[in-house]
Amino acid sequence: MGVATATALLAALGGALWLAARRFVGSRIHRLHGGGDPGLMHGKTVLITGANSGLGRATAAELLRLGARVIMGCRDRARAEEAASQLRRELCEAEGPGPSPDVGGAGELVVKELDLASLRSVRTFCQELLQEEPRLDVLINNAGVFQCPYAKTEDGFEMQFGVNHLGHFLLTSLLLGLLKSSAPSRIVVVSSKLYKYGEINFEDLNSEQSYNKSFCYSRSKLANILFTRELARRLEGTNVTVNVLHPGVVRTNLGRHIHIPLLVKPLFNLVSWAFFKTPLEGAQTSIYLASSPEVEGVSGRYFGDCKEEELLPKAMDDSVARKLWDISEVMVGILK
Repeated sequence: MGVATATALLAALGGALWLAARRFVGSRIHRLHGGGDPGLMHGKTVLITGANSGLGRATAAELLRLGARVIMGCRDRARAEEAASQLRRELCEAEGPGPSPDVGGAGELVVKELDLASLRSVRTFCQELLQEEPRLDVLINNAGVFQCPYAKTEDGFEMQFGVNHLGHFLLTSLLLGLLKSSAPSRIVVVSSKLYKYGEINFEDLNSEQSYNKSFCYSRSKLANILFTRELARRLEGTNVTVNVLHPGVVRTNLGRHIHIPLLVKPLFNLVSWAFFKTPLEGAQTSIYLASSPEVEGVSGRYFGDCKEEELLPKAMDDSVARKLWDISEVMVGILK
């Protein structure tokens, strides 16, 4: 194929993708949760893990606009402080000149160091937060590692399972008392549609016998859903709800470990621009579950595009969920 022919084909494909994308994105945005009223989250404290970039940053920006006091729990404090400064500037620019916002206006940003690949860091973070914060209205377990090469956490766990599941498991467990005393309160867990390709292998949770980065990511996301369902059962009657979501396919830096051949990159970039969600679009369901009166009292459900969705049977296996919970308690040191 000549260069001219290839260029013409790419141009035609690009045009078709652009037209399809405009229709697709337009309908997608129409379906998503509309912006809430400023002040909707006034007086509420929200903790978001991994809030310095991608979905977490977009979620923080919107909840801040809604008046929440947002705690950014991030591994890299310097990057988190930079993101917080940018968010404050963006909010000031959006508000325009004039007096400081009243009680119905924008909220407050707090940056705290939290490394979910270190159980020591999680415990230190929770100890400080419990000493400093009188209440916690919403916990959003957002941070994640995606299809990274084989690595271990500080405590020797496979990185994806350790960060995506175990780190958040310990974090949530240590903050449950504060969430209960702040009730009605909410827990929001970010999973992925890729859970469908995962299996919980209790004989090799640490992937020491074999490692496939795609499978291990899917397994960690399946663990997120099983954790959510078991936690919802344990929280019945407490006025603390927990729900799980998939954000869809989003343009973030989460896929930095995926290698894309150089020749394919232009086409991939075009497709991702056309069909992948922006971080703000991807964050809509997190924002919805954290703030909307429509889901007050709803718990143990799985959402996508701000609507409840069905789960595969393996994600609703209560016996597996209970066993995973019991083993996770031992792995993170809650039980000896």
